[in-house]
Amino acid sequence: MFDTRQNHPHTMKHALLILPLAALVPGAFQLIAQVAAKKSGIEARLEQALRMFPDADTDKDGALSINEALAYVEKHPEARDKFMARAGSGKSSSKPASFAPGAEGTKVFVCAHSYMIYTADWLPQIAQAAGVAHLKAGQQMIGGSRVQQHWDLPDERNQAKKALQEGIVDVLTLSPNLLMPDEGIDRFTRLGLEKNPELRVLVQASWAPRDGKAGAGFANAMRDSVTAEEIDSMLEAHNGWLGLLEKQVAGLNSELGRPSVRIIPASAALHSLRRHVAEGRAPGVSKQSELFRDDHGHPSDITALLVSYCHFACIYQRTPVGLPVPEKLSARPQSSDLVRLLQQIAWDAVTAHPMSGVKKA
Repeated sequence: MFDTRQNHPHTMKHALLILPLAALVPGAFQLIAQVAAKKSGIEARLEQALRMFPDADTDKDGALSINEALAYVEKHPEARDKFMARAGSGKSSSKPASFAPGAEGTKVFVCAHSYMIYTADWLPQIAQAAGVAHLKAGQQMIGGSRVQQHWDLPDERNQAKKALQEGIVDVLTLSPNLLMPDEGIDRFTRLGLEKNPELRVLVQASWAPRDGKAGAGFANAMRDSVTAEEIDSMLEAHNGWLGLLEKQVAGLNSELGRPSVRIIPASAALHSLRRHVAEGRAPGVSKQSELFRDDHGHPSDITALLVSYCHFACIYQRTPVGLPVPEKLSARPQSSDLVRLLQQIAWDAVTAHPMSGVKKA
């Protein structure tokens, strides 16, 4: 699946490492996406990084691989700060809490990029079907963002900080991108715990845009030919990035003296679903491209529901298996069997991850 024939040989070296680095979000390394629109995003950003930090090219071949970029940032934290200073914050949008004072239920704030923001709308539907009182404490979205970019928003635009400072949040969900560690996770957690010592922070581990391919020409339809073995390789490569997230979360929980922060294994669930599709075991879904709504990798309703089931399982620590078919998917062929599969995959992924905080009964 990592065919380098359509990609520049330098930018594709160590191709598997693109997954943990490119993963997680639309527009990570946003430094130069606008000035190099005709190039692949990753390729253009690596060229910009090389101009900023020429000594990062350790093999002196005149091109910066993603592996070299990550290694350089790990050794030179100030480089990451310089990257982000150049990037600034993307366009943000937000909504305040939608419940009345004194309302009873679990108050959830969603602080996200576009691979997670949809859970703010799916979760109330799932919770209602499960007979759970779910309250929207607000939401905030910045495309392609690190959590730190949410933290850096001016106070008058920072709905996440406002809600935490008011102490109206029981559960905060966050979605980092490729640059780890992400200081924003620590900062939002500490702020929230000041007002609510019982706050739970759940961090989504997302999937790789464009299946981790850096070169131009990738299309959603190309996902249809990906084999189960290649999907396993994608997940294995993604685990390199996941390890960085796990390390940060474990360190933060150790400092706090309690497991206030957990991980939502969304990528593991999606890779499992893709494997089912590749092997012809997903009712009513014959192509992996049906799981995405564009080349980049933004989720279709099927994937959005799968990921939202993962969130439901982590927030409420209960299985979604057996819940009714949501109206949005009711018209699909074999919708009942498909939704049951999504529920089971989500539950299996969440209970299999040691840092989700959820175990099977």
